[in-house]
Formats: sequence, C-alpha cells, structure tokens
Amino acid sequence: MKISELAERSGLTVQTIKFYIRSGLLPRGTVTAATRAEYDGRHLERLRLIRALREVGDLPVAAVQKIVQALDEEAPLHDLLGTVQYALGPHPEPTEEDPDRQAARAAADALVTELGWRVSSRAPARDLLAETFAALARLGRPVDPAALAPYVEAARNLAEHEAGQVSADEPRDQAVLTMLVGTVFHERILTALHRLAQEDASARRFAPRS
Repeated sequence: MKISELAERSGLTVQTIKFYIRSGLLPRGTVTAATRAEYDGRHLERLRLIRALREVGDLPVAAVQKIVQALDEEAPLHDLLGTVQYALGPHPEPTEEDPDRQAARAAADALVTELGWRVSSRAPARDLLAETFAALARLGRPVDPAALAPYVEAARNLAEHEAGQVSADEPRDQAVLTMLVGTVFHERILTALHRLAQEDASARRFAPRS
C-alpha cells in the first residue's frame, strides 16, 4: 500500500508517519520509485502499536523508541514487557532523602522480599510503594504489613490473570499491546470498581435503613 493508504488505515497523518520513520520507530517501506515506497500489514500493525503507546500510554517518543528497540532486537518476552511497564511508570517525584523515606523504602523492599516476588530493584513501583509508605507514616498511619494481605492477594491474582492473557506464540507487537491494555485500562477499571465497592460497603454498614 502507498503511504497515503497507510495513513488512512492507521488514522495518522502522512507527516506523522514520515516523522516516525525518521525517528526509527517505523521501518522504511520498500522503495518502488525515486519518490515512492510500498508498505504492508507489518507497518500498519506497528503504527497501531505506536499510536496506542503515545495516546493510551501517554509516552514520549523517547520511551516509545526504547520499546520499539526491544521489539526489533527480539529481547526476551519478560524483558520486553518489563520495558513497557517501566516506561508506563508510575514515576513518583522522589521526596527528600530523610530517615523516614529511607525506612519506607526499606519496608517496601522487605515486603517484596517476604512475598518472594521476582522484581528488579529498579522497578518504578518500588518507589511508588515507598513514597506511599512514607506519606502514611507522616500522617501517623504507618503501614501494618499484615493489613496489606487482601491487597497483596488481589494484586497477585490480577497479575497472574493478566500474564495468562499474553501468549509467547503471538506476534510481539500484540503482546506489548495486551500488556498496555492490561496496565492502563484495567487499572482504571480496578480503581472505578474499588470506589463503587467502597460506596456499597459504606451504604450497607453505615447508611440509615429506609
């Protein structure tokens, strides 16, 4: 297909596609004339993935480049999905390195170790957990690890379910897209369901009976 058709089918402008080619995000088409190239389904799938990473994941071009590089270098699936997750974040703003935050990071790391989870020390979620622990401590509500048991169990079950949605045999672009959907959209769904369930639980426990 010509670049104009590729633009129409991908929902992107010709100028954007050319920018992605120059940036190394999209392979060049097969040259058929001095000013013409042909593109195929692989280009369309890659554009759909790039668009999802940019619009759904809200990732800058530099982060998308790292993901595309991992795709093109055929990184192991675990490393590839890790690249996606770490790019998505969250990336909390670190607070001043004080004893409270250091203790919170130690507590977060200890929890991960106790759970036996195989998680890199560079995982952004470790920082998010530590920052949250530190904030709770400043509010006079230090975290009791035992009280986290329901959340740990829910997180473990969700992660196992989501990992089961990814097949090692499917195209790697699709595996990345599945990871993106699970992380971005399903986390929003989880937050919404949590809030709705909280309101229901409050109504059943505390609301006056009519």
